[in-house]
Amino acid sequence: MSTSTAYHHGNLRAALIAAAEALLEKAGLEGVSLREAARAAGVSHNAPYRHFPSREALLAAVAAAGFARLAAAMDTAEPGSRAACRAYLGFAAAHPALYRLMFGPGLSKDAHPELRAAAGAAMRPLRAISAAGASREAAVGVWALLHGLAVLLADGQLADDLAARPEELAEVALATYGAGLRAAAAAPGSG
Repeated sequence: MSTSTAYHHGNLRAALIAAAEALLEKAGLEGVSLREAARAAGVSHNAPYRHFPSREALLAAVAAAGFARLAAAMDTAEPGSRAACRAYLGFAAAHPALYRLMFGPGLSKDAHPELRAAAGAAMRPLRAISAAGASREAAVGVWALLHGLAVLLADGQLADDLAARPEELAEVALATYGAGLRAAAAAPGSG
């Protein structure tokens, strides 16, 4: 590791989170340990324990930082807009291992309040769809569409030509879903 990315008497916690995320993206979940994060950050193998009592605590902090970045990406767009949805999908495509950690079953949000709070904040832009006139159920449908596409991208399940256009995939899926909602609302007996 270059000394320019190693920890140098700054924020050790942030340096360890960044090192663990880099390990996650490079080697997957099994490649992340407190010892490896310490090595990547350029500190002793005991240093992480000042901030993280366990590997799970470190991973929860990495996931919380990921949710904060996801929220920031979506916050650049109007809440509940298609641009926010595209930002969600773009984040997942750009950070597949981190996305899997954030939404995977390995971490309990109830066991990590910081993670629960960060996840809740990241979902606010999607919940804004409800405030824009759609039902809560419709907002969950939008999230389900985006999450499904994001998992397909993160797991490499889409053809290369489709995976190269995540924002376009989001647009088509959201337009199709919106058309279905409008058709259902206009159907006799739906009101």
